[in-house]
Amino acid sequence: MNKSKMFCFRLSESDYLRIHNKAEKAKLSMTAFILSATLGKEIIVVEGLDKSISELKAIGRNLNQLTTLCNMGKIKCLDLVVIKQKFGAIVESIADLKAR
Repeated sequence: MNKSKMFCFRLSESDYLRIHNKAEKAKLSMTAFILSATLGKEIIVVEGLDKSISELKAIGRNLNQLTTLCNMGKIKCLDLVVIKQKFGAIVESIADLKAR
């Protein structure tokens, strides 16, 4: 999108800090936060997902490594289909939270 227009406005120091803090909590730039707020888009902040997502990525890597080793015949393992499906469901539920 070509952003060729500039919009400036004045506000008090306290209002600026409040908006800035909300933008930081939402992990958005001031521009993105103000556009989302003024254009009627709902802003959802889900705290604490960073650690969960990091852990899910690590679990996913481990599952992929185990699956590869099983497929290569280097190790004998349990059926991981159910575990993979549940892992996928968790990832999808997190993605759904982000899409809202």
